[in-house]
Amino acid sequence: MSDIRKELVNAAINRAIISIDYDIYDDFHKQHEFKKQTILADKSLTNDEKTLAINKLNKTYDKYKIMENEGTRRISNFSNWTSGNNDIDNLIQRCQSETLLPTVWIDGQYIDWDFKEQQLIRFGRQRVVLKGLENVESANQNQRWFEEAKSHFSISNKWPQIVQCYGLTQDPSNGNYMLVINNMDTDLRKYLQQTQNQLKWEERIKIALDISIALKVIHRENAIHRDLHSGNILYLKLSQEWYISDLGFCGPVNKSSESIYGNLPYIAPEVISGKNTSKESDVYSIAMLMWEISCGQPPFSDYENDYNLALKIINGMRPKVVPGTPLKYENLMKQCWDADPSKRLDIEALQEELYKLLQSYQDNNDILNESLQLKTHNKNIPITNYTSSKLFMSKIYEFKNLPEPRNATEEEQVAFHSKSYDCFNIPDNIDDFNNSSNQNYGITSKASSILKGMSKKLSEVFKKLQLNSNNDNQINYGKEIAEQQQINKYNVKIDDEDEIYDDKNFHSEEQDELEIPDGGF
Repeated sequence: MSDIRKELVNAAINRAIISIDYDIYDDFHKQHEFKKQTILADKSLTNDEKTLAINKLNKTYDKYKIMENEGTRRISNFSNWTSGNNDIDNLIQRCQSETLLPTVWIDGQYIDWDFKEQQLIRFGRQRVVLKGLENVESANQNQRWFEEAKSHFSISNKWPQIVQCYGLTQDPSNGNYMLVINNMDTDLRKYLQQTQNQLKWEERIKIALDISIALKVIHRENAIHRDLHSGNILYLKLSQEWYISDLGFCGPVNKSSESIYGNLPYIAPEVISGKNTSKESDVYSIAMLMWEISCGQPPFSDYENDYNLALKIINGMRPKVVPGTPLKYENLMKQCWDADPSKRLDIEALQEELYKLLQSYQDNNDILNESLQLKTHNKNIPITNYTSSKLFMSKIYEFKNLPEPRNATEEEQVAFHSKSYDCFNIPDNIDDFNNSSNQNYGITSKASSILKGMSKKLSEVFKKLQLNSNNDNQINYGKEIAEQQQINKYNVKIDDEDEIYDDKNFHSEEQDELEIPDGGF
């Protein structure tokens, strides 16, 4: 057998899938046959590679037949083995009934059946991620990790768009249970930072499409994710596809949460204001991801994840659309981040529109120019390592008595994004000032934090001193006063490990001692 180019095989399968006309091939049987014929006609593959591709398609086809209740079911008698915990035993038995893979990990996953030997064949050594769970005692009081395990098993083993969970294992040193999850190559945040100025729009749209397809299958299972952000959108180079992970807060749609958990820039405004998470709030998170894909940076990366940002989101602030963004993509994104959940697209409609947009780009010969336009716009944007910043970690938030979410006017959006203090030679991004100070003067972390706070306070003072500013700046100043009044009116608490934010005092004691000299600057 000749050397198999696995990446080329997966690329050919992806091309076959994208080429399907769903109006003609309107069921999965017809779609399977079309994909096989497309592979057989692909001149870029060797015969051995075509055989491998067909085998992959057949396995997927068999899985769909079982999902559609068209396959042969086998009922197994469970052994007398027990984990010592009834909940875990029930979960394992349920997962064995619902999935094609076992729950116990030994030398890799089961991948095939040996008819001659009448036994399952294992993959062999396989890299996985072990996700630790609480111990059995705490599990009896807290069912959250059971929900995570159920979500992983019932969804990831049923739908290939979710990062696959192979089963449960136990740490012999402490008895804690762990999920055995497929190892992926990178997450969306890191990927965009590495390829920010290289991606064509066709590739960006493909990423958004993959994510929408993955969320669609979660919603089809009558579940919601609740915590979508670029850190849990994962990429597998072998398949050249994007997957959704971290289903720890997935659950039934009608199950309410007592507190808000998530990554603030991606949380829907109605959830921030106290409403329950929903399929529509997941779609809002997708809109934020679409913006991040277009820009290469996380949304609101120059804001602290605090009450001030929450209030701005409630009042309709959204990230500034990147010049060069395709109009269709922009309109879809804006519709999905509408403050009114009922006006957002459902995920199936969004996936369909993104698919049409991707097809139009594949038929368009002028993609390179648009890629260059985006590259020209982004080439001066400093590449910052956002992956290690606490600004982009999920937290538990508790906001009280917030106003109802609304959409901002165009004038308000301009005011949100205006930089009225540029003429004072203060960096547009306070983080840039912070970074340069650290590099040039060896400032300690604590002092750097104080200087960063000073910079923000000074920039606010500078804005208020501009008596002859234009109308946009006057609007911006008015907005700041109104928002500060709202901040004084409402209460907020944010839990981030040992950090608690309260609206009584948004700055440190060190900053309180800093005063502007009577003689000016």
